[in-house]
Amino acid sequence: MIFWEIFYTFLFIGAFTFGGGYAMVALIQREVVVHHGWMTAGEFADLLAISQTTPGPVGINTATYAGYTAVIGAGYPQWAAVLGSVLASFAVVLIPVALVMGVSGWMLRHSDDPRVRTVMQTLRLVVVGLIAAAVLSLLTVDNFGMFGLNRRFVISILIFAAVFLLAWRYKKSPIALIVLSGLVGLVAYSL
Repeated sequence: MIFWEIFYTFLFIGAFTFGGGYAMVALIQREVVVHHGWMTAGEFADLLAISQTTPGPVGINTATYAGYTAVIGAGYPQWAAVLGSVLASFAVVLIPVALVMGVSGWMLRHSDDPRVRTVMQTLRLVVVGLIAAAVLSLLTVDNFGMFGLNRRFVISILIFAAVFLLAWRYKKSPIALIVLSGLVGLVAYSL
């Protein structure tokens, strides 16, 4: 049954992802695109773009939209898809919230312990790796067009490079960069 699959899948994702929403992206993509086939890579890239532009954490937003899409794709009516989105959102936060509630007091008492510091430093590196994996998983033909020197690929790389430079070097507002990128993409791809 699709609802059990959604609950189990997002409970698994929530339990084994450390580092927040962006660290979840690679695992969510693997589960919903590769393992279950609930959507294509292109649909996932669109879902991720929507998740990043809507208010709230990207991991929960992605889970919400993926749960909705999975139920619609299984042929259920729209009201059932809303239930699928609520179920996916609940499942993805269930274990992390329980862990934070259970561990936060202990962490406060032992934050000066060198072993705890070592574990936390190691987890930071793991999170960077997970985020890098999410970025690399989005380097697909669906997002950039055919790799090579065609027009769509070059425009995509130029937009990516400009946004990266403006965000990293010049600390420009993410909201302004999203709006600007959308406008540039709209003009560039419609010509």
